[in-house]
Order: sequence, then structure tokens, then C-alpha cells
Amino acid sequence: MKDIKSEIGGNFCDLAIALMEPSALFDAKCLYGAIKGVGTTETTLVEILASRTNQQIKEIREVYKKEYKHELEKDITGDTSGDFRKLLVSLNNGARDGSPPNEEHAKIDAESLYKAGEKKMGTDEATFNRILCTRSFGQLREIFRQYKKISKKDIIKAIESEFSGDIEMALKMVVRIAECPPSFFAKRLHDSMKGAGTKDDALIRLVVTRSEVDMVEIKERFQAMYKSSLEKFIKGDTSGDYEKLLLAVIS
Repeated sequence: MKDIKSEIGGNFCDLAIALMEPSALFDAKCLYGAIKGVGTTETTLVEILASRTNQQIKEIREVYKKEYKHELEKDITGDTSGDFRKLLVSLNNGARDGSPPNEEHAKIDAESLYKAGEKKMGTDEATFNRILCTRSFGQLREIFRQYKKISKKDIIKAIESEFSGDIEMALKMVVRIAECPPSFFAKRLHDSMKGAGTKDDALIRLVVTRSEVDMVEIKERFQAMYKSSLEKFIKGDTSGDYEKLLLAVIS
């Protein structure tokens, strides 16, 4: 790695190194940067912890401890607070159920969410935390369908009316990831390039971590959502070897 850094620099160097690192190490470094950088990057923490499998989270925790000599959970709890902290700790446990979707169980959970939020004076945050952090994505999609039947509003609207601040943001991100990971990551990629200047750390992280997972589907959703290709956005926002390598990775 030192040899590479001495030969090249900037975003191209960061991308090249990220591509050569084991995925768990790269994720661990991104989490460390999100926690220990100037101000905690809350959305990065949720993006990584909510979208990885139980096994991937276990590996991230192990690598994080080896790399930084302390527990990921300890760093999370030391840098966050309140219900947002509790949600991150739950996600960091990597305890999603792997069972196939079950409609009857989904109805029970949907009713629990309704009673914990809209139907209650105040909000029972622990119920939202427990269900959104431990049910499989397939089961969550069924729960969201059942919730709409009970409430007549979708789960995102319910979260917006019951929560605020970081916990609202985090719960909505978990829902969006569960509903359709490619759509979620297409929006994240778009957000990294829209407006003045490119958020290169985010662009590199998203391209590298999704390149061998669901990049084909992400590109399809990007085109449908923004009426332009991901390739075109990258070409308009980057240049030189950095641009060429990004395009090669997503191709």
C-alpha cells in the first residue's frame, strides 16, 4: 500500500487501495472514519450497519477490534446518544432473523408498530428498534404491507410523524434499505454527485462496496429514477484515471 501511495495520489489512490482491501477491512475503516472524523457521519454508520449481512457485521467487528484495538460498539456508544445510539447498537449486533417471510407474524409485528407509534400517546421506540433491527428484509417488506392495511399510511409517513432528528433519519434509512437496496444505493450515489462538488469519500465507498453485490440493479434503478445513466453522472463529476477506474468498476 505504501508503494502505491508513493506512486499515485488523490482520489484515484484512495479508490485503488479500497479495491485491494478485504471488504470487512474497508467497511471497518469507513466506520472508524465516520465515528472519529470531524463530527460523526451518521448516515454512513447506518448505511453500512443496516445493509450488511449478519456474517459481514461479525467480520467487521472482528477486523475493527484487530485494527483499532477496541470494540466497534464502544466507539459507537461513545460518539452517539439516545435512541439513535440504541438503534446503532442493535444493528451492530447483526441479529437479523434468516427465516422466510411469514404473513401472520408480519401482521402481529405491524400491529405492534401501530400500537407503539400512531395509536400511543408518545412513542415506544424500543418496539421500532426491535422489529426493524431483527427481522429479515423480506419479512420487513411484508410487515410494511400489513402496516399500511392497518394504518392507512405507509411506514415512512408513520416514522416521520413519530420521530425526529437522527433516529428519524436512521429508521427511514433502514426501511429504504429493506424495501429495495438498489433504489436506496442509487439515491446515495446520486446524492454523492449532485450539487456543487463531489463527495468523493461517499462515491468511492458506494462504488467499491456494491460493485460485486448489486451494481447491475443499482444502475437500472439509477436510470429509472434520474433519467440518466450512472456512467454519465460519473463522467460529468470526475476526470482522468479516477474517472476511468470508477467506470471500470461499475461496468
